[in-house]
Amino acid sequence: MSQKKAHEVESFLKRLDRSYPIVLIYGPDKGMVSERAERFIELTGLAKDDPFAVIRLDGDAIQAEPGRLADEANTISMFGGDRLIWVRNAQGQKALADVVATLAKDPPPDTFILIEAGDLKKGAGLRGVVEQSASAMALPCYSDDARGIDATIDEMLTRYRLQITLDARTLLKESLGGDRLATRAELEKICLYAHGRERIGVEDVRDIIGDASAVSFDTIIDAMLVGNIGDFTRTFDKVINVGSSSFMILSAAIRQFQALQTLRYGMEVGGANAASAVAGARPPIFFARKKLVETALQRWTTASCGRALQRLQKTVLESRRNAALAIPIIRQTMIALTAEAARAGRR
Repeated sequence: MSQKKAHEVESFLKRLDRSYPIVLIYGPDKGMVSERAERFIELTGLAKDDPFAVIRLDGDAIQAEPGRLADEANTISMFGGDRLIWVRNAQGQKALADVVATLAKDPPPDTFILIEAGDLKKGAGLRGVVEQSASAMALPCYSDDARGIDATIDEMLTRYRLQITLDARTLLKESLGGDRLATRAELEKICLYAHGRERIGVEDVRDIIGDASAVSFDTIIDAMLVGNIGDFTRTFDKVINVGSSSFMILSAAIRQFQALQTLRYGMEVGGANAASAVAGARPPIFFARKKLVETALQRWTTASCGRALQRLQKTVLESRRNAALAIPIIRQTMIALTAEAARAGRR
């Protein structure tokens, strides 16, 4: 089968392998897909802005006009040399998969076909066609794991001649990894912020990394989980007053309760205490939040987490039906949950 495992993709993209003129780069990490597509184009030696050598097509356009890809692939270059057909936004378009299957059986000479796609099911449609072909290669792109994030951090630090403290690196890794291009953008931002110094510290990361509102969201949710009504009302009102979305706060609360419920379930089934549950959490909990999460686990059971999630989901629906009252609706629900945590702490 013509596919690379996630950890083999980097080595494949170090040199151009002409035995695979059709390359599918796919996965949920759109930033990584885009970055690796750029690298493949660099390997071909073709200029992206050369309209005679690089033909850009859209997956939906091929679905509407299936013959277009085949026509372009079999067109002879006006000036000779290699050509690249660059297909973007591919998903589950059946017509695209059918055309690629035909081209893979008899690839046109001196023509590369690069396809960028989202997350594709194993063995189905376009991905299945490419994986079963001897002249095509499938390259998966999944969000960076801890090792991948460390490598990207080291690469950027070397480029800017900076060092980083262990605590700052830990905080960085907690904040990065969802999208490769976003990760690089955040790292570049913090490296520029620290320009002129030798080392990046925790405060630098807190000042710069990620969306400022995201940090505030964590503060809001943490206050709610342990029942600190004063901190909750102060941070919630502050974030709303600067124009942040109340729906984003609500979404963050749902995610945190889901994670808390999973940890609590492990405690109730396995008999572990809160400290052990936090220590064994995957992905790891950032060191600065460990004590707080331990406290939250002592105040919320699996059942009460489930009730909280039901209430939050109901609030999503109510706030969307009454958009003009979304903020007070969301605030009321979250204050009620904060009060519940406070009562549990007094028992």
